[in-house]
Amino acid sequence: MYSEKFQKFIDVWANEYAMEKSIDEKVCADKDGNPLPWYTFPAIEYLSQFDYRDKKIFEFGCGYSSAFWAERAAHVTSIEDNQAYFERWKKEFAFANLDIFWRDEGEIYEKAIFENDTKYDVIVIDGKRREKCAEAAVQKLADGGMIILDDSDRINTSAEYVQAVEILKGAKLLQVDFYGFCPMNNYTKTTSIFFARDFDFKSLYKVQPINGIGNLWSMGRRARKDFFKKFA
Repeated sequence: MYSEKFQKFIDVWANEYAMEKSIDEKVCADKDGNPLPWYTFPAIEYLSQFDYRDKKIFEFGCGYSSAFWAERAAHVTSIEDNQAYFERWKKEFAFANLDIFWRDEGEIYEKAIFENDTKYDVIVIDGKRREKCAEAAVQKLADGGMIILDDSDRINTSAEYVQAVEILKGAKLLQVDFYGFCPMNNYTKTTSIFFARDFDFKSLYKVQPINGIGNLWSMGRRARKDFFKKFA
């Protein structure tokens, strides 16, 4: 039998984080059905605080993250190497500010970012050839921007990730690692964000940090006191 407190913990994960639906239905979405990237929840909640309305995003690797960014940013360019996924996302994500391109996973994949002169405020490395994508990303990062390297904990077993992190840190970017659970998975991983030293994205809110999912201080005073008496 679960204790009442532990059951409340399960309820928060199942319902507030929508983990039961996410795992069982294999969908990256919040409790209201809004798309989420396949990053760790701490990274998602941190990233969700900022105003991207004038930002340009580039993704190595397409998916629910593409819709997440398209709902927030001025423009998103996503590269996909899997033909089936490419066709699925092109059909499923009908955003005017989202361009999805198929590129072979060979050298042409990482070179896709050089197909125009745009510098990108956010570059996501979450697809193939991550070392090569890191080399390309540091050349195309706009002033004050950031690079997201997902699944960065694979550095412990993969030389490719060791080299990717060395490249990003060698570009004098500041590394912050976000550990934890993520949508669709029943295990933890790490999403790392590499910040330009002049990073200065504006918050959507008057204060930072905002209350996270399931946070006690997001409740009113009376509800918070009742919760604390019952479960804390």
